[in-house]
Parts: sequence; C-alpha cells; structure tokens
Amino acid sequence: MGKKPIVIVGGEPNSVFLEIFFKSIKVNSYKSPLIIVVSKRLLQKQMIKLGFSYEINDIGEKFKNFSKLDNKKINLINVDYDFKKCFEDISSKSNKYINKTFMIALKVMQQNNFSKFINGPISKKHFLKGKTLGITEYLAKKTKINKVAMLIFNKGLSVSPLTTHLALKDVHKTISKNRIYTQVNLINCFYKKEFNKIPRIAITGLNPHCESNFQNSEEDEIIIPAIKRLKLRNTNINGPFPADTIFTKSLLKDYDVIIGMYHDQVLPPMKALFNFNAINITLGLPFTRISPDHGPNHSMLGKNLSDPKSLIQALKFLDK
Repeated sequence: MGKKPIVIVGGEPNSVFLEIFFKSIKVNSYKSPLIIVVSKRLLQKQMIKLGFSYEINDIGEKFKNFSKLDNKKINLINVDYDFKKCFEDISSKSNKYINKTFMIALKVMQQNNFSKFINGPISKKHFLKGKTLGITEYLAKKTKINKVAMLIFNKGLSVSPLTTHLALKDVHKTISKNRIYTQVNLINCFYKKEFNKIPRIAITGLNPHCESNFQNSEEDEIIIPAIKRLKLRNTNINGPFPADTIFTKSLLKDYDVIIGMYHDQVLPPMKALFNFNAINITLGLPFTRISPDHGPNHSMLGKNLSDPKSLIQALKFLDK
C-alpha cells in the first residue's frame, strides 16, 4: 500500500460541503486515496443537481483491500440517509445520520491505523444541541482525549482561541494558567512535528488594551503569570498584547501563531487576512483532523457558487 487514505466525513447533508468536494477533486489530483463517508443517494442527487459527473467506487466500511481504492472515482462508504428531497432545510432530523457517519469513519480510522481525517461542517444548533461546544470537543469525547486545541492554520499566520464556541459571558470563567500551558504545548508539538521548529507565539489579553478599571484582572492574575512561567521554559512567546493592535502589519511579521482568549477575538481578523486560505486543525487527537474553515452555509446550497479553497488547502496539507 502507498500513501494512507484521507478519510472524509460529509457532515451536515444539507450543506455546501459536497459541492466543494466535487470542485476540489475536479481541480486537483491527490496522491493519497480519498475515502468519503456519506449517503450514496445524497451524493448522486447533489452531483446531478450541480452538474458534476464522477464514477463511484462503493468500498463498504469493512474493506481491507486497499488496492481497490481508485482516485479516478469517488471511493465511497455508503451511509443510508432517509430524505424526501435533495436540498432540505437544516434540522435535527439528520442528527442520527451525521453521528453514524462520524462513528463509521472513526471505526475505519482506528481499525486501519489511518491518520488523516477531514469532516464537513455541521450545525452546532441542531447536531450538538449544547452537548458539546463544537466538533473539536465532540471528537475529543469520542476518542477519549482530554486536552485538545483549535488551530486555524495558514503558513503565513495561524490563530488559536483559548476558548472555542463559548458564550462571551462565560469566557472569563474558563481562562486559566493550565489552559494556557496546554494550548502552548499542543501548538509547539504540532509545529515541531510538522515543520521542525518552535513557533513564535503571541498571546492576547482579555480586556481592551489589556487593562481594566478593577483589581485582580485576568491579565494580572492569569495571563501575565502564565507567560512569565512559559518564558522560563525557553518557549518563544510574548504578551499579553491588546487584540486591537496585534494584527497590525508591524507586529504580524514577528509571529507564527496568535493565541486569543476567545473565538471572535482572533478568527475575524484571520478570515479578513486570508479568506478561505486557512484550515481548522484539531490538535491533540490521535490523528490529524482538519475541517474547512466555514460552516454549512445553507443559503448557498444548490447554487454552485461556493468557494472550495479551504477544502483544497486541507487536502493539500494531508496529501504529504
């Protein structure tokens, strides 16, 4: 067997993911075989609707003969999905189907010692329903991993929110020194493994200008002491920086990664800088998991106008 396959979960059935998948395999060829876990009927109907034409290689979840994988076709593990029409509204009725696609994919990953995993977006409102904050935490729970981190990666600059899809009113309650230590350690391990380097990391404060008009601020009590301790370990790290200045050109050139205290502190400027040329990597799992950096985008469903750049970047990153 050559390169190990990239296992792909289709995610929310009524999202634009299959569209960008079709576009991604049309414009690029990949050395690693691609296996997609999705409803065959759904895939066929969306393919016809969107005007794509690919042969399907239905391999089944218990496949063992890797020579049968064919990247001139779509290597498919079929998961039945009961739908009335091809493009429906996103709702909780697809939850069992989505969970089943993840469970089959994780089983295939474990049984075959695969290490490359991509999933399409899901609806946090309908699929997760407050059970976990996001797919990052969902996969951590399913693989029984306690410490994970989200990294929105681009070779020029990456960002990593200390808290992920957490309500802003709860962010200050979950910031801790240990959480910062864990985040930095996971990022350092990733860059050491992938690029043989210790990344230059900037950490933001939580409050505007890293200041507050009250005593015992998060900067004074948590963030600054954590940074001081990390510096003693020869970690290439600085901060805290005000979030409104760290993304200026004069500072960006000095750092590989910016760790923010919450999701919308670092992701909006990242997307403004790189648009879809970034990928969401979960650090800490027993395999490399990547998600294109966008949501289901139901409003674009069936219009054949979605940008595949993020999925292309994800596939390229794993196709090594």
